[in-house]
Amino acid sequence: MKNNKLFWLIMMVTLLIGLAACGGSSAAPEVEEPTATPVPAGDAVAGETQYSQTCVACHGIGGEGIDGLGKPFTTSEFLRENSDQEMLEFIKVGRPSGDPLNTTGIDMPAKGGNPALTDEQILDIIAYIRTLQ
Repeated sequence: MKNNKLFWLIMMVTLLIGLAACGGSSAAPEVEEPTATPVPAGDAVAGETQYSQTCVACHGIGGEGIDGLGKPFTTSEFLRENSDQEMLEFIKVGRPSGDPLNTTGIDMPAKGGNPALTDEQILDIIAYIRTLQ
């Protein structure tokens, strides 16, 4: 009986040593830096349909722009210099004619004058107009 207790004592000590050895490192866990939520890429095919319903009147069928109304997308540095997120925010707000950066003298209405446009639809339009460059 004494041997049986000794056996179990040795087994418990061995188990505890084994568990302690598997305890892992004492270093602090690595923390991931928070990143901005990426803007989902739009669907250029769906964007072409939305563009033809909302943007074409001022920016033209092929995005070439219409004098006195909408700037061309085919040569737009503004489009090239801004991210999809920045373009989304711009389109949602528009640009009034009194804005010093407005070079047409015509309002760019919020959401191109279509208040029903969703962010997803605007991102689709952005994807499409990027294909015009």
